[in-house]
This record gives sequence, structure tokens and C-alpha cells, in this order.
Amino acid sequence: MPEPTQDPTSGPVRPRRRQARGERRIAQLLDAAASVFCANGYTAASTNSIAREAGVSPGTLYQFFPNKEAIAVELGDQLLTRWRETYGQALTPTHLALPLDRLLDAVIDPLIQFNRENPAFAVLMHGPDIPGQVTQEHDALHSSMLTRVEDILGAYLPDVPKTDTDRVAQMLFTVFKAGLILIMTADPAERDAYTTELKRVLFRYLEPLAEGSGLACRADAPASAH
Repeated sequence: MPEPTQDPTSGPVRPRRRQARGERRIAQLLDAAASVFCANGYTAASTNSIAREAGVSPGTLYQFFPNKEAIAVELGDQLLTRWRETYGQALTPTHLALPLDRLLDAVIDPLIQFNRENPAFAVLMHGPDIPGQVTQEHDALHSSMLTRVEDILGAYLPDVPKTDTDRVAQMLFTVFKAGLILIMTADPAERDAYTTELKRVLFRYLEPLAEGSGLACRADAPASAH
């Protein structure tokens, strides 16, 4: 009597389902961690509070993460990946043909939107006692982002010496970060107004440089900048 045969497609099905369930659980725990980190700060957060927010037992959490630091590293890695994709799309040479006001819109809006949609990003990137791996990766990404700003600005202001554009890029980067803090800590109803103010500051700073480089035709100020 022939031995029963096994459907060759049936073997991997159960492991895939287990893996999918595990990935959903991990996503659930990371979403809960983001909420807890935002509400309590990283230092005050605990694995028990994260498990409670996720609606699971601490034992279930420990099946996927050994401690709070491991959760922060995984969440930080995901957020940094999304941030890298966001600023890569925002700081692109294709925006160089835009007028200055529209260039600022194209660059700033997606960066602000990312931070508004992912408030845990600021907590993990700038809070105290954050795992070193997260801060190291953030510092490396910070440097690459600044380099991208320098490259974009150098292409936008081709007649300005590189030493000057690098200095301007540093200033723009610092002003943007300060403005972002104001936006993120403002009342939600005021965030759009603060975003407009940040654009106004950056426009007024860049407009004379654009005019001096013969780019005045690309520096048509929006009504809000006057």
C-alpha cells in the first residue's frame, strides 16, 4: 500500500502564519511603546506599561523583546529608516527648479509631517538615557542629512563659494531644528501657523542669497512671507 503523500505546498504554510502573527505582535508592541514613550518619556517607561498599553501580558512581551532597551532599538531603527526615506524624497535635486517659496514647501512640509505623525521620533532621538545604538545611528543620519543640505544648497546657489554655502547650510539646519521643536511643542491648533513662520524665516534668509546669485526669478515670495 503506497504511503500517503504530503502536499508540497502545505509544509511552509504554518510557519508563515506563525511568522505573520509574530510580526503583527511586534508591530503592536512597537506602537504601544511609541505611545508610552511619548506619554511618559523613555526613562519613566517600563516594559509593564508597554505591555499594558498593548493589551498583552508582560510574558508575551518578553517572548519578543528581552527588555525596554531592545524595544527602543527596534522602534528607533524603524523610525530612522522612515526618516531617511522622508528626507531623501524631500531633499532631492528635482526641487531645484522650483521658486524659492515652493522649494521650501517641498522640503519642509514632508519633514514636518513625518514628525507630527511620529512624535516618538523626537523622544527617542533626543531624550536622556536613550540606548547608544540609537543615538549613534541618529548622529550618523544627522551628518548625512546635513551633507545633503550642503549639496542641495550648493547646487541652488552655484555662484556662492562652497565655504559660504556650507556655513549657510549649517545655519539653515540649526534654524530648522529649532523651529521644529517649537512646532512640535506648540498647541496642535497652532502648528500650521508656526510652520508658516518657520518658512518665512528661512525664505527671508535665503532670498538675498538667491538674488545675489541671479536667482531672483526663483525667489518669488508667498504672500505670507511679506
